[in-house]
Amino acid sequence: MKTVLSTKILTPSQKELFLNSGLGLVEYDALQIEWLDVEIPMAFQNYIFTSKNAVKAFLRQSKDHHPSNFKAYCVGEKTSSFLIEKGVEVVETAENAQSLAEKIVKNHPEKTFVFLSGNQRRDELPELLKKNNIRYKELEVYRTQLVPKTFNRDFDGILFFSPSGIKSYLLENQIADSTLFCIGETTAIEAKKHTEHIIIANKPTIENVLVQAIKKLASRTDAERNRSTMRNPNE
Repeated sequence: MKTVLSTKILTPSQKELFLNSGLGLVEYDALQIEWLDVEIPMAFQNYIFTSKNAVKAFLRQSKDHHPSNFKAYCVGEKTSSFLIEKGVEVVETAENAQSLAEKIVKNHPEKTFVFLSGNQRRDELPELLKKNNIRYKELEVYRTQLVPKTFNRDFDGILFFSPSGIKSYLLENQIADSTLFCIGETTAIEAKKHTEHIIIANKPTIENVLVQAIKKLASRTDAERNRSTMRNPNE
């Protein structure tokens, strides 16, 4: 049986989708989030989120404020849906930080923003905002801790959801001949430092990463089974 390693613990529905394909699954959390004791100013209206963890940090402190007081500019469909679910209006959504910064520069140059980030955030968004004189205040509200774990085996596929997840896995392991399934281009850039066997999700969602792994590995398993049947027609 072909086996895939997920560097994030999947939800029951995600796990069911995967296991129904006939592939084996091993999972663990390659990262751990540490919330920082930072006071987030609530007097502003416009907040930039490039991760769901930044939203969680914001919601921890905004409980006494009505969500309609805030407007969000965010990266990712999941982050956007999470904000809308909590009653916060999402003004702009993009697939990556670069694209979000470009939308802000083009459509909202007169506004002032609070950018809530983690310690592993990339530089594209703040650099583009600075270059175009967009007024913003950045606060680091959480830290991503790498969680090393040794696997004394190889996997047919490995699911990665961030560049930090790749770094964490490689602290104790090697890629070998595994195919890496990445949630987006930013994660793939890190993956390309270590292998050419990379498949990028069509959409930056966990579910689509799973779909890509199933399409690639489960179909290969079926092909191998068919070849075996042709060699042994009586089985």
